[in-house]
Amino acid sequence: MKKMLALLLIAVMALSLTACGSSNSASNTTAKKKIGISMPTKSTSRWIADGENIVKQLQAKGYETDLQYGEDNVENQLAQIENMITKGANVLIIAPIDGESLTTVLQKAKDKNIPVIAYDRLIKKTDNVDYYATFDNFKVGVIQASYLEEALGLKEGKGPFNIEIFGGSPDDNNAFLLFDGAMSVLKPYIDAKKLVVKSGQMDMSVCSTLRWDGATAQARMDNLLSKNYTGDKLDAVFSSYDGLSIGILSSLKAVGYGTPSLPMPLVTGQDAELPSVKSIIKGEQSQTVFKDTRELAKVAVEMVDAVLSGQKAKTNDEKTYNNGVKVVPSYLLVPVSVDKRNYEKVLIESGYYTPDQLK
Repeated sequence: MKKMLALLLIAVMALSLTACGSSNSASNTTAKKKIGISMPTKSTSRWIADGENIVKQLQAKGYETDLQYGEDNVENQLAQIENMITKGANVLIIAPIDGESLTTVLQKAKDKNIPVIAYDRLIKKTDNVDYYATFDNFKVGVIQASYLEEALGLKEGKGPFNIEIFGGSPDDNNAFLLFDGAMSVLKPYIDAKKLVVKSGQMDMSVCSTLRWDGATAQARMDNLLSKNYTGDKLDAVFSSYDGLSIGILSSLKAVGYGTPSLPMPLVTGQDAELPSVKSIIKGEQSQTVFKDTRELAKVAVEMVDAVLSGQKAKTNDEKTYNNGVKVVPSYLLVPVSVDKRNYEKVLIESGYYTPDQLK
């Protein structure tokens, strides 16, 4: 009888250990899913926040993450993505530096059946992109231009006002969508001569700013001011991104703008980056567009869950984003205009920034 009880006890313990091992094995299955995350640069706080938010949310679900920044060097990004593929990534989340540069490396991902999610920036000229998570970038441009329309009183017939236009990077599809959105509002006033672009630079071929670089924008603003505004006042600057806005503001301040005798022109922006929000509070930059990276990360993570479970990811636009090879199923989030009147409600009350960060 004692022998039978001992054998029974051993059997129970063995079954318990087997169950425990199975449980650990099951929990490790998700942990072993590797997600490669390729971001363009650490030179702006926005992309740092994106990377951190994606990693935080993926790791909370038990995924292993590999976050890399290309530092605005296309070759670096290509090498990093290829390394992620080699190391066995199960899904790739990519915000491309150059949307047209990834065709070859993404074919390697396809050959290994690795799903690809384009993050914020559309990946172009390849069939090997499964989903796209972004904000409505046409609407971003509309929001920025509508702010100028309201602040200048253009609907009430006020004007003419002098304005200059700064577009985004020509290798980023978002820059063109944003520009088109802005011009859908501004162009009628330009045609009616209520807005005057003294430089004549009104097309993306001359208004674009490679890599969204603030120093490049500052140098261009220096040139525009010296050539066109030595005797005239600049009333507004359409700037498509906060990093450009900071460079533009530096140029304006260098020639005396921002003083009682020469008030700062209206200057727009995008991304609600910390330096620009502080500038808005100080009364320098006028406006920015808030794109909550926490929510964008959430959409990307939900897409990861879907593709790894063999499900169709949730989208709300399957018509707009043609990358030159296919229409990429997309999920668009809604951007929000921010200025001195509402920054506390939008940015502080939502927990995106603390009051101390904005001091």
